[in-house]
Amino acid sequence: MNELSRKGLAKLHWAQEHMPALMEIRKRFSEEKPLKGLKVGMALHTEAKTGMLAVTLADGGAEIRLASCNPLSTDDSVAEALRTEYGLEVHAKKWESQDEYYCNLNSVLDMHPDFVIDDGADLIAMLHTTRKDALYNVKGANEETTTGVIRLKAMAAAGALRFPVMDVNDAKMKFLFDNRYGTGQSAFDGWMTATNLTVAGKRTVVAGYGWCGKGVAMRAKGLGAIVVVTEVDPIKAIEARMDGFEVMPMVEAVKTAR
Repeated sequence: MNELSRKGLAKLHWAQEHMPALMEIRKRFSEEKPLKGLKVGMALHTEAKTGMLAVTLADGGAEIRLASCNPLSTDDSVAEALRTEYGLEVHAKKWESQDEYYCNLNSVLDMHPDFVIDDGADLIAMLHTTRKDALYNVKGANEETTTGVIRLKAMAAAGALRFPVMDVNDAKMKFLFDNRYGTGQSAFDGWMTATNLTVAGKRTVVAGYGWCGKGVAMRAKGLGAIVVVTEVDPIKAIEARMDGFEVMPMVEAVKTAR
């Protein structure tokens, strides 16, 4: 085992210790093999938690191909451990170029998956445009996030969506908790890691007061920032004001950010 794989395996083991529900499913899947003979194509942030999801589906009998849904979000150590220690086919690396990103998504669709797990709807969009050759085999999909759901609802309204898609983002456990608390925390984890700056005292502009915006504004305030919210929906704008935030148009707010 190389050092990169060793680091990734440690992260995967840590993640599984904090995912008891998924591990119960994994145990049952390992025994029952309900996905035997099925091919699952995945485009997700390739890190420890999604890695354990891929491992669980593989233990259930599925053939898995995993790519990243974001060129910047892959944990290379996890991707390596999934390849070398779990035998999964992973097409992802950190800092992918645009060409590499779409090449990796195409590699997933080359398997002609039965089911698709998507985050942002790039895989699903490709199945309806540049990769129609793989469309016939898809029985269904799920979409993880707001951006992708908006794209897919537009396709459905136009009569263009060719298979059913589960809207994971509209599950209460997703938008009430992951979107609000998860995004609120991870946004500042990334910002502080990238900039090495203190949040306290900064004047922070949050665009939109949906569930993600609420989480970001909440965490910014908790870290000591002066928070301004921009919002085109008057009800949400009032809600932001009642929650204690300044509210103003983006054209004005962006001038104050520092």
